[in-house]
Amino acid sequence: MNFKRARTDEQRAERRRAILATADEMLTELPVAKLSFNELSRRVCLAKANIVRYVESREAVLLELLDRHVRDWIAELAGSSVEEGSPRERGDRLAAVLAESLARRPVLCDLISSQAAVLEHNVSTEVALEHKRALLRAVESLTAVVRRHLPEFDDRAAFELVSTTSLVTAAAWPHSRPSEALQAAYALDPAVAATRVDFTELVGRTLAVTISGLLARAGDRPAVAG
Repeated sequence: MNFKRARTDEQRAERRRAILATADEMLTELPVAKLSFNELSRRVCLAKANIVRYVESREAVLLELLDRHVRDWIAELAGSSVEEGSPRERGDRLAAVLAESLARRPVLCDLISSQAAVLEHNVSTEVALEHKRALLRAVESLTAVVRRHLPEFDDRAAFELVSTTSLVTAAAWPHSRPSEALQAAYALDPAVAATRVDFTELVGRTLAVTISGLLARAGDRPAVAG
């Protein structure tokens, strides 16, 4: 793409959309850690000094993309069903739905795993506030999805499951993406290969255990309205 200088609000908005779309496309080719501002500016045919007129930093771009990918994921989950059954059965199926849906979204998982340690740094207070407000809206929507499948949960239990889902995804994703050296080590030693992390299995099992624990503790605390 090759833009002339944006002079109107509409042109600036279009330029910004193009930058975000290009960065999103790059994430299908590169992990978050390798997406550089220099390469982004090259692909949108803008000097790095000019690209900051539209987006303040690489991290700000990636946080906005994280928010978008989370919204898309929630939209998918909103149409999911875990069918009938006991709370334990529905909980196990919900855990599987969450794990499998995340595994189908590698870009989202990569962004989540980079969020706290990388993406929330090198951004302004304004960008950080906008991101956290979007995150709160996402948590509210996810909490509603959880309670639809598990009405035995109050808001606090549903929030705890949503938080655990985010945290275990952030931890499990990088461990499930071994380097070439580790892959070679796995091939050479079966004992070492046994330590390899399967993302879907680990996340699903962790969430199933979390749900079971929250169900077991449901009667141990005062009910929360809502």
